[in-house]
Amino acid sequence: MIQSQTMKIINGITETLINLALEEDGVFSDITTKEFVPKCKYARATLIANNSGILCGTDLFVKVFKAIDKRCKVSLKMKDCSKLKRGDKILEITGPARAILSGERTALNFLQHMSGIATITNQFVQSVSNGKTKIYDTRKTIPGYRRLAKYAVNCGGGTNHRMGLYDMVLIKDNHLKLTKDIIAKIAEFRKRYKDTPVEVECENTKEVNWALAAKADIIMLDNTSLKNTKQMIDIIRKSSTKQYKPEIEISGGITPKTAKEFSKLDVDRISVGMITHSSQALDITLEVTIK
Repeated sequence: MIQSQTMKIINGITETLINLALEEDGVFSDITTKEFVPKCKYARATLIANNSGILCGTDLFVKVFKAIDKRCKVSLKMKDCSKLKRGDKILEITGPARAILSGERTALNFLQHMSGIATITNQFVQSVSNGKTKIYDTRKTIPGYRRLAKYAVNCGGGTNHRMGLYDMVLIKDNHLKLTKDIIAKIAEFRKRYKDTPVEVECENTKEVNWALAAKADIIMLDNTSLKNTKQMIDIIRKSSTKQYKPEIEISGGITPKTAKEFSKLDVDRISVGMITHSSQALDITLEVTIK
């Protein structure tokens, strides 16, 4: 189920992003289409999946064409988060041929990129099947596209980590290097920000003990071997009580194979940077015919 907060954010930013994308591509100065396609010509186009995956970004796809020419009409055959197989017809669009041809690439860029993120996210989600461990995204996104990426993660069945640097505390290795007494600093912080979650990144047992002493809400075990991870998880669980039981997160170079292995340890969260920074665009084609 897509997080409602993410959906609201998406609806609020699409117009700005679409306008920037249309300007970047010079859609309203498309010299090829203007010179070679008659102004009065209408066309029909069908959006077809060339590979299997998870569909994401149909709303932006439609809005691109509406921004170019309001006479464009779209008939959706499939919704976001649907499972695609090769040959599936996703939607049909009819309208002025110039608008369809000029907007094709911009619309596909949104849809293919977001569907790619949703697809690889779903691969990770499917690799973790213990009913407890959730796949989380990170802040490793294309600048300006984060909200779209996180929406796509939701479509793939993943969960959103923090949106930015403002909505939770995540104390990483470089913070630890520059902070003298992390336990005291967290205690001081909580006096002023009682409802803000605190997560601490740990790479060894010493840092895990600091995080436990500070009563961190989430303890991230980052870039550690399976053997060391097991040792640190054992320390966390032995230190947990009914009153204090921190969530355990695994991160750092995670693949579907290693995600499956780590999930066997019954951790709460696995965060994966590659689902947003290294996803492959899903192969989708817009086939145009004369109306």
